[in-house]
Amino acid sequence: MRPLVLLWSWLVLPGYGALVGPKEVREFEGGTVSLQCTYREELRKNKKYWCRKTGLFLLRCSDAIYIDDGQEKTEGRVSIQDSPQELTFHVTLTNLSVQDTGKYWCGVKMLGLDETFLVSLTVLPGPCCSPFPTPPFQPLATTSLQSTTNAWQTQLPELRTSSPAPYLNATSTEDNRLTTSSRSKSRTSRSVVRILAPVLVLLTLLLATGLAALGRYMLQCRKKAQQAMQTQRNEKVYLSHLNQK
Repeated sequence: MRPLVLLWSWLVLPGYGALVGPKEVREFEGGTVSLQCTYREELRKNKKYWCRKTGLFLLRCSDAIYIDDGQEKTEGRVSIQDSPQELTFHVTLTNLSVQDTGKYWCGVKMLGLDETFLVSLTVLPGPCCSPFPTPPFQPLATTSLQSTTNAWQTQLPELRTSSPAPYLNATSTEDNRLTTSSRSKSRTSRSVVRILAPVLVLLTLLLATGLAALGRYMLQCRKKAQQAMQTQRNEKVYLSHLNQK
């Protein structure tokens, strides 16, 4: 079954795969792109060309450059050369711009429909054309910096240390405030603990005393109940003896 499918595809699409190349190429603006398209042995003597694909519904080939067997041709920024010994033809595009982005064809002239291969070229904006250009580099005035440094080093020690930075002063003042507030809070908590400690001890003692008194009271009540029950039993026994007599 598979040989029949291959034979059918060869008969219906006789030129399928006869020309191959890179499907997508990317380069920055101002750069150079070099690519090659490879063709079959039977297309060695055919005329080759490079062109740009235009049109939406009716496709056309614009700015085409044609070459014959073993020739090299340059038009503007495009150079094309055929190498029949290697079965390839090379295309070189120089000084690219963003406008060069598009679809291109490697093509071979044939009777009827040409053999073509579609190549997608994308040109990216380079550093020279960025939306936010960087300012030119300006070297620092090292002489003025050195003179300022020397003048600072020759000042008296008291002049250099007498005026610290206001930002540092504000920071140190805020740190002192935070330290003072934390110390006052710790002192307040200690004083509260000292005041509440005797109260807690007294409440604990009162609770223990109350529990002891409650235990004694319950024990006494239990003893009285037992004595009352014993007395009732004795009375019942005495009455029973009297009745028997």
